[in-house]
Amino acid sequence: MEVSAAEARRFFIRRHLLAPPRALPATTASVLAVAERFGSLQFDPLEVTGARNHELVLFARIANFRRELCNDLLYPKHSKRRLFEAYNKSLNLLPVGELPWHRFAWKRAQGRHAGRLLIEHSKLAKRMLSRLRDEGPLAPSDFDATEGKESVKGHWGVPTSLTRHVLDALFMTGRVGIARREGTRRIYDLTARLFDRELLARRVSASESIRHRLLSRHRAVGLMGRTAAPELVYGIATASERNKHLKALVDGGALHEVSVEGLRGPRYVLAEERSLLLARDDIAPHVSFIAPLDPFVWDRELVRDLFGFDYKWEVYTPAAKRAHGYYALPILFGERLVGRIEPRLQRQTPQLDVLGIWLERGFDPETDGFVSAFGETLRAFATFVGAERVKLGRGKTCRWIAVRLPS
Repeated sequence: MEVSAAEARRFFIRRHLLAPPRALPATTASVLAVAERFGSLQFDPLEVTGARNHELVLFARIANFRRELCNDLLYPKHSKRRLFEAYNKSLNLLPVGELPWHRFAWKRAQGRHAGRLLIEHSKLAKRMLSRLRDEGPLAPSDFDATEGKESVKGHWGVPTSLTRHVLDALFMTGRVGIARREGTRRIYDLTARLFDRELLARRVSASESIRHRLLSRHRAVGLMGRTAAPELVYGIATASERNKHLKALVDGGALHEVSVEGLRGPRYVLAEERSLLLARDDIAPHVSFIAPLDPFVWDRELVRDLFGFDYKWEVYTPAAKRAHGYYALPILFGERLVGRIEPRLQRQTPQLDVLGIWLERGFDPETDGFVSAFGETLRAFATFVGAERVKLGRGKTCRWIAVRLPS
């Protein structure tokens, strides 16, 4: 199939459940539907906006979303677990049905640094597993209290205690899982107690796992090409193996090859989403705030080439070198990415401060419907994070919008 850039943009927005935004009902079924659509939702502990990344992803698609809807699936008290946390490209939330294919990642970790660490500190690992078996869910601090806080360099070069380092290795190799969180603190338990025995017993081959996980990346990104940024395919397989499995997915009809105007090389769409490419009607001028690690912007190069929007998440950029804010969210208006907004929740007040709004060069904010659509989303966002008032910053664009927003 050959499609124009405009058709590809409309397809991309629709398949990411943003046309219109916040259209799904506020139910746990909607949370599962979003998680299953993308295969995984990226977790990040920062919540300067008043919500974490995966919650921002869900807010953009679910009307009146509340974090309890997700937490009830992740950390259930009286029902089966429907989502779980695991390293899948990075730390992600996955539907539990993904677990049999994810075991491949656990096995791979056993042959890498995490596995070597567990061999080197096998006695400590055994004591920790024994305590979990006997005492039930425990926090890292519970092990620090008994084993000491010997400082080591963690998996990502960050100083941590040896017990936390070993606990993370047990998590990466699938021996333990995150039973719940208390704020940012993880509470661990044995994997065997977190999932149904039948689910844990299910096995798939390494080849099946690679193919399934590669398809999952295409499910998350949409219009992904044959090659991708390293972080998008990290942990799946080698480039030659991915090419072999990509061909099998195309030959088997799971993926369809598409040529997009202005994009290099072939792109691929899920078979069940092919009909979306044929939709000809325009997308209504709604506004969405896109999370910095939303699947919509996982492929930054694709977003740049398709939307003309060069997005960088600047949390790791020194303040003096930032072009925009510390935690700026892309603004989607209709079929265009038109700017960025940096909201920050002051919990004591509680007030939502909009520290900055940066509109793209060439975008006219006088465009019919933009201010009212922006105001609607901003009010919904403030309600979502529990803010009682909104304060727009002193920047020229903030002041201009503040004057035009209805009270």
